[in-house]
Amino acid sequence: MRYKRILLFVAALLFTASASAAPQVGDMAPDFSLPGSDGNTHTLSDLRGKHVVIAFFPKAYTGG
Repeated sequence: MRYKRILLFVAALLFTASASAAPQVGDMAPDFSLPGSDGNTHTLSDLRGKHVVIAFFPKAYTGG
């Protein structure tokens, strides 16, 4: 179930990104929120000025 939510979020994010102009090198990333493995939702704007790494493992903890 969690995998499906993440997949739907990524699809929505990609659809939104493709609907707007493509970012250029040096542009700030658009604000977004993602669920963390700690159970909290993390928003990019809350982390502004810090280094951010997004690790995405679509088949982790699944039978896929």
